[in-house]
Amino acid sequence: MNYNLNKISSEKEKQKTSMLTTLKQVYPLIADERKNLFFASIAILINSSLNLIAPFLIGYAIDHYIQTRQYQGVLMIGGILFVIYLGALVSSYLQLKIMGGVGQNVLFKLRNTIFNKLQELPVAFFNENKAGDLISRINNDTDKLNQFFSETLMRFVGNIFIMIGACIFVLVINIRLGAAALFPAIGLLIVTQLLSAWVKKMNAASLQSTGGLSAEIQESLNNFKVIVAFNRRDYFRNKFNESNVTNFKASVKAGLANGIFTPLYDFAANLGQLIVLSYGIYLIMHGNLTVGLLISFLSYMNRFYEPLKQIAALWASFQGALAGWDRISEILSLHNNLVTVIQESDQQLAGTVAEKKSDALLEFKDVTFQYPEGKEVLSDINFKLLSGKTYALVGPTGGGKTTTASLMARLYDPTSGRVSLEGKDLRSWTAEERSKKIGFILQEPFLFNGTVKENILYGNTEYENYTSDQLAEVLKQTHLGDILIRFDGGLDMKVSSSGDTMSLGQKQLIAFIRAVLRKPDLLILDEATANIDTITEKLLEEIIQKLPKTTTIVIIAHRLNTIENTDEIYFVNGSKIVKAGSLDNAVKMLLHDKRSS
Repeated sequence: MNYNLNKISSEKEKQKTSMLTTLKQVYPLIADERKNLFFASIAILINSSLNLIAPFLIGYAIDHYIQTRQYQGVLMIGGILFVIYLGALVSSYLQLKIMGGVGQNVLFKLRNTIFNKLQELPVAFFNENKAGDLISRINNDTDKLNQFFSETLMRFVGNIFIMIGACIFVLVINIRLGAAALFPAIGLLIVTQLLSAWVKKMNAASLQSTGGLSAEIQESLNNFKVIVAFNRRDYFRNKFNESNVTNFKASVKAGLANGIFTPLYDFAANLGQLIVLSYGIYLIMHGNLTVGLLISFLSYMNRFYEPLKQIAALWASFQGALAGWDRISEILSLHNNLVTVIQESDQQLAGTVAEKKSDALLEFKDVTFQYPEGKEVLSDINFKLLSGKTYALVGPTGGGKTTTASLMARLYDPTSGRVSLEGKDLRSWTAEERSKKIGFILQEPFLFNGTVKENILYGNTEYENYTSDQLAEVLKQTHLGDILIRFDGGLDMKVSSSGDTMSLGQKQLIAFIRAVLRKPDLLILDEATANIDTITEKLLEEIIQKLPKTTTIVIIAHRLNTIENTDEIYFVNGSKIVKAGSLDNAVKMLLHDKRSS
């Protein structure tokens, strides 16, 4: 499955999504806000109605009270207008307050939804997309939707109500003058329809460039130590400058696109007012219109074209929100191919391999694997790992050792073939079942902000309610207690996700405890002792030897002395996995491979 969001974006450009389809996709986000939307709609309807009554009363006052000098009537109309404007103020406040809450609720729900979706996606997704771009989609793109729901939507709807009401009033007052005044609006509708797709495209390009800029910043900050060590500030400065220039150009184009409607709508409004004034004076001269009605008419035209000008800006904001939603929906539309295969295997493998027992703990059968748009890493691989045995995977860098281990832990699925655990297709095991059965110490272990204890117990429900003293006793019983001496403060030592507070060796020790404490049936050590001193390495070897006799261990190592006591050695290279036999033979294969390369 393709998980490259940039590639998905380019594919979607060829498939234009209709606005109706987009609104259907967005609707589930506001389904729970229907009650608030109803009250907000009532508030905006009241506000629009009150604003539409005012011009008629002003014209009526001019014709019936000012021209006849009945100032008591003028005061009465003035009082009514004060009440109307006060009601409009209250209804406008209520509408903004309600929709502000709706926008924040949608933003909260949407960000949770996106983050939960990211948690569901496989490792392949994160290999194909930059973290900075994902952060931009969660923060920047969702904020576009928040602005739309909290500000743009009801202002847009309110302006539509006012425009329709104003249109009805001017046609009722004088249908010929009304039709002439509304004529420029027809041209605006055509222009808006023609330019909307272009405006959305410019906004999408701006959002994408912002994501690229965030990715460059994130990469530079994460690797700042390396940048300083190799004195490559100039390289990253140039890369950032390129992204910044791209973002600047895209933002300027988006700004021009978003502002293009305003002067066009201003021109149409001025043209409409000129038509009303010219034709209105002509009608007054011929006795077909009163001065008061002309003033009401001008006010209604202002009520029609002023919202139209606001809609110009709101329409651009709407297109920006749609562009943001397109980028968000790309993530939400993805499915974890690992989860899908689990469901398929439950149905297709039921009664065949699901209950079949095997003499092997784990088995590769005709396994082939390649990364998306990459070369084939493994080809037609077959081997078995027996319970209680220790295996080693050796081979040159890039030969496929970590990929093989990743397939064992189901971080990836084979391109073809099958990996079985206890005779069952590995795809038919749930994630919870796999995590209990398989312990995987990564080459670069990841830590979370918190304490040593919290990192050790991450995802371990058996000991999650244990106190530090209780956990320390458990570690002592499982021969892991001596490792805690390496940490100042023991289990309560503070840990940062960046790992700046401890050495890489200490990080590997935490990962080691985390994996061993689960008592897995299969323990995979991917260069787990590469950054650990010799004394600590001996301690870990003793702990491994004290694991249950049924535990199967897979060791990936470049230092051959760490695998001299293994039961079986496999040589991994050139998309093949073959038995190396003895340690001496493994050394010969490595040397031969180096000479041939």
